[in-house]
Amino acid sequence: MDKKDIKSLTLQELTQELKEMGMASFRGKQIFQWLHGKLADEFDQMTNLSIKDRQSLKERYFITRLKPERILVSKIDGTRKYLFSLADGNVIESVWMKYKHGNSVCISSQVGCRMGCRFCASTLDGLERNLLPSEMLDQVYQIQKDTGERVDNVVVMGSGEPMDNYDNLVRFIRLLSDEQGLNISQRSITVSTCGIVPGIEKLSEEGLSVTLALSLHAPNDQVRKTLMPIANRYLLKDVLAACHQYFVKTGRRLTFEYSLVRGVNDTPEEAMALAKLLKGQHGHVNLIPVNPIKERDYVQSDHRSIQAFKNLLEKNGINVTIRREMGRDINGACGQLRKSYLDQPVS
Repeated sequence: MDKKDIKSLTLQELTQELKEMGMASFRGKQIFQWLHGKLADEFDQMTNLSIKDRQSLKERYFITRLKPERILVSKIDGTRKYLFSLADGNVIESVWMKYKHGNSVCISSQVGCRMGCRFCASTLDGLERNLLPSEMLDQVYQIQKDTGERVDNVVVMGSGEPMDNYDNLVRFIRLLSDEQGLNISQRSITVSTCGIVPGIEKLSEEGLSVTLALSLHAPNDQVRKTLMPIANRYLLKDVLAACHQYFVKTGRRLTFEYSLVRGVNDTPEEAMALAKLLKGQHGHVNLIPVNPIKERDYVQSDHRSIQAFKNLLEKNGINVTIRREMGRDINGACGQLRKSYLDQPVS
């Protein structure tokens, strides 16, 4: 029979399956803690299980383990960029960033992406497949083991659109925040979306307390459509209505991500339009100096324009921050490392 993905099972599911195998129910908690607390990669590491039980587990399950293909470390700020290979030969990337408030990991939710955002390298080769919950988790687990430091915050903002892998995303969140595992607070988990309205609406009903980040990037539908094909499907008024519903249901303030592209969406007029658009929304704007990619001709806004944009938003009552650039010297932006790896000639 095909082996099952044990790391993607909840504690309740695991306990029930072990019971059906004839194992004592308390083994479920033990094995779950080995997988998600002690971060075991092999059944033989589970030393409080008998050899017979470990053999039974080997016959029925596999443990997802990502293999680091490359680890790049920024000489500027210590940011670590990981390229992981999956069991099927695909590669994904993750980023570890050290801040004063703790260590953050940005993970991928898909191999590639089909959303087609014009400023993002993740989407250049399209979508290969969704990641399993265990493959999302193991990015966090392998990075924590490599650095030897606890991960405090997790951002699902790497390659892929999380709402396009909805069921696996929600399972990942529940497993990551389980008190028998790493027990990372849901309030320390951020999910970024380009604005898939049904996904946002559905997430608001899950009873979770994660932060929702909307990739906004324009103050109106016209500009947004030139940057993000998803804008042709969901109008801003409907996206923002879904975001407001998320706030009402969860009480969690939103983050509005806005990548500044010179001559495209960074004028004073667009700053004023953005302030008007977001008035009354419960959240803050995160301005992102766009990270140029060679496949596109977009250029990062200059420092003066970025600061002027920020000042105009603040004068109009909008909470705003400018994202600190991390890992610029190691292809820190989404999809850049994977893209360079895939573009290498085969020897």
